[in-house]
Amino acid sequence: MDSSLWLIVAVVLVLVVAGFAAVLLVRVFRARRLLLDAGVPLQSKALFWAAVVYTVSPIDLIPDPVYLDDVGVLLIALRALHAAAARRGADSGGPGAYGT
Repeated sequence: MDSSLWLIVAVVLVLVVAGFAAVLLVRVFRARRLLLDAGVPLQSKALFWAAVVYTVSPIDLIPDPVYLDDVGVLLIALRALHAAAARRGADSGGPGAYGT
């Protein structure tokens, strides 16, 4: 294969992964906004902020062209926020209401 074809494939792959990470970040913000009035414990709110800071931070476990660590942190934050809302009875949106 030609080197320019590999470059195009790599750029498309990076854009797809970056888009997926951006969608997850938007879902984390929506979940946090929904949980503001739900009486969610401080620990869950701190996990949200830690996920946001880690995602936008230039320091990563895996170099930035590979967003697997960022996506993983966001998924963990979404699961924790969803579980905290379910424990508080704020899960009135049904399955997948917070993007999980």
